[in-house]
Amino acid sequence: MTANSRVSIAVLGAGSWGTALAILLSRNGAEVKLWSHLRAHADELLRDGENRAFLRGHAFPPRLESTADLGYALEDVDETLVAVPSHAFSDVLEQTGTILKSGSTLSWATKGLLPGTGELLHELVDRIPNIASSAVISGPSFATEVARGLPTALTVASRSSDHSTRLAGYLHSDSFRAYTSNDVIGLEVGGAAKNVMAIAAGIADGLGFGANTRAALITRGLAEITRLGLALGGAPETFMGLGGLGDLVLTCTDDQSRNRRMGLALARGLSIEHARQEIGQEVEGVPTTREIRRKAQLLGVNMPITEQTYRVLYQGISPKEGVQALLGRSRKQEAG
Repeated sequence: MTANSRVSIAVLGAGSWGTALAILLSRNGAEVKLWSHLRAHADELLRDGENRAFLRGHAFPPRLESTADLGYALEDVDETLVAVPSHAFSDVLEQTGTILKSGSTLSWATKGLLPGTGELLHELVDRIPNIASSAVISGPSFATEVARGLPTALTVASRSSDHSTRLAGYLHSDSFRAYTSNDVIGLEVGGAAKNVMAIAAGIADGLGFGANTRAALITRGLAEITRLGLALGGAPETFMGLGGLGDLVLTCTDDQSRNRRMGLALARGLSIEHARQEIGQEVEGVPTTREIRRKAQLLGVNMPITEQTYRVLYQGISPKEGVQALLGRSRKQEAG
C-alpha cells in the first residue's frame, strides 16, 4: 500500500487529460472516481475498463471507477480535481459548489479563461463558498505520455502551501514529478496563453516558414505571455518554469498538441469548424485567443502574435497575411 491508499479523489471530466490524471492518481494508490457528464460515456468506461473515445489502449487500474452521478463522485472525497474544457468549467463548478461540504479542497487542470468574461479560473473558484482551499495544476504534459508512465514534470500552485504540497504528493511517482508554487495567477496565464502561441506556431510551420521562424515565435510568444502575466500579478520566475517556457515549447513543437494542429489545419486552408472536426476534441486556444486579446487591450499590454492570431481566427484574414503582418512590424529593441 502507498501513502495515498486511504485517499479518495474525484476527477471531474472524462476527456483525455482527466482520464490520464485519474489513471496516474489511481496507480499511486488513491481511490478515484472519474466523472463524465454523459451517462452513456460513463457506462462505456465501466464496461470497457478504458476510455476508448479519448485515451484508447490505457487500461484503468483497479482503484478507478467511472460514474455519471456527480453527487456520488463527490461523496466523502479528500480532493476534487476538475479537468473539463474551459467552456464547461463554470457549469461544472456551479453544480459542484452545491454539493461540496464546507471546508472542501478543489483543484483544476483546465487551461483557459472563462469564455465571455475572460476571468482567470481561480476568480470563479474563489466565489464558491464551500471551497476552503484551491490549487491549479499545469505544465508540459500530454495525456497519452502520462498514461504510458513516461517521465513528466509539472507544477501545482496554491495560495495554501499545505494544499499544494498535499496535492503534489498525490501526483508524485517514479515517473511523474510535481513541483509546488504559490503563483496561481502566473501558472494560469502560462497555461492559457501558450495555446494561442501554439496556433501561431502551427500556422507558421504549415506555411513552410521553417525552424528559424518557429524559434522566433516561441521566444517572442514567451515575451508576450510574460508581459500579460506580470500585468495581472504573476511572478516573473513562473514564466521561465514548467508552466511557462516548458509548456510553451511542448505545445508549439509537437503534433500531439491540438492547438498546434489547429494552426497546421488553418495553414492548409481549412475553416475553424472543419479543423475542429478533423482534430476531434476541444481546441482551447480558439476561444482563449479572443479572451487573451481582450485582456491585453484592457491592460494596455502589447501582444502582436496574439493580435494576428485573433485576426486569422475571427476577422477573416489569411494565415499568410497574419505572418506577413508580424514580419512587417517596425524594428525595435529586443527587450520588452
